[in-house]
Amino acid sequence: MSFGVYYHIPYCASKCRYCDFYSRGGARTVPPEYTAALLRELAAFSGGVPLHADTVYFGGGTPSLLPPRDAARLIEAASPRPGAEITLEANPDSVTEQTLRDYRAAGVNRISFGVQSARDSQLRTLGRAHTAAQARAAFAAAQKAGFTNISGDIMLALPHYSRAEFDETLALIAGSGAAHISAYLLKIEAASAFGRHPPDGLPGSDEAADFYLYAVDRLAAAGYAQYEISNFARPGFEGRHNLIYWNCGDYLGLGPAAHSCVGGRRFYYPADTAAFLRGEAAPVMDGGCGAEDFLMLQLRLTKGLSLTEYRRQWGRSFTPAQLALIGQLKAHGYARFDGETLALTPAGLLVQNSILAELL
Repeated sequence: MSFGVYYHIPYCASKCRYCDFYSRGGARTVPPEYTAALLRELAAFSGGVPLHADTVYFGGGTPSLLPPRDAARLIEAASPRPGAEITLEANPDSVTEQTLRDYRAAGVNRISFGVQSARDSQLRTLGRAHTAAQARAAFAAAQKAGFTNISGDIMLALPHYSRAEFDETLALIAGSGAAHISAYLLKIEAASAFGRHPPDGLPGSDEAADFYLYAVDRLAAAGYAQYEISNFARPGFEGRHNLIYWNCGDYLGLGPAAHSCVGGRRFYYPADTAAFLRGEAAPVMDGGCGAEDFLMLQLRLTKGLSLTEYRRQWGRSFTPAQLALIGQLKAHGYARFDGETLALTPAGLLVQNSILAELL
């Protein structure tokens, strides 16, 4: 079973208007004491025994504010296996060819750029600090720095959105050499700036669904196969770290608001950076990972849920009532089911939460 390490970097130059992730704006770099706190917590968890991580993921916030020398220390501390996937999320305006070379030298072998849109007017609406030109330059710099595993994010159903805007954004990312694309529907979160002051021109739910289905088709035509609700990749470039989550594997999350699941037990750090720095943010236990979690997470994946694996790991099978529901889903084009594997279609993935509510 693969093991992943996640480092949460809760520092940003500024907060995007749609963001409700735990982070603070106004930062130009990640302070060294924060790296020291991450190393302290990792050592406490491992007890001096090498973790042999299969994946390491720097998420945020804006991990590209982390000095490459500190990234190197954190990667080394996770004792990654040969060939481990080591990802760093980056804002296009926060990297140069030299810093990207330094990240490569530190051990990072996968870079993920938050592009979101190819239109500068939309980027300003979202509160993004970069421009489309800077996004193109970041991809080019990453390739010159030696990265071959590059991902780009697209946000769908933005204010006054159109298929043309999606096409422009896909052309920017695919044309810049991305091997992986994450395409997300904008979700207005109550704790975000958009939640407090919703923007004008938001598409309705039916329009948003149409944009999603259009994106799935266009990404497939461009050579990016869908493997999860919001993730698409060229063959062999699926994100290995997130697959650990979706396959109910073990992962350790370090940093304020970071979540973990190790040995079937879930726990998380309180969302308090000051307490984390002081060593006063003890992990909070959060239950376990059970059969329902496995079913829900497997149905995020286009490969679907194997009933053989469901029985082997959890001793579960579908009831007659569940099989009847699955038959209805299949008849209406929301699912595929051959008696062994249940998988949701793109239309089914759109309404996954409703399907799960009925199925469970």
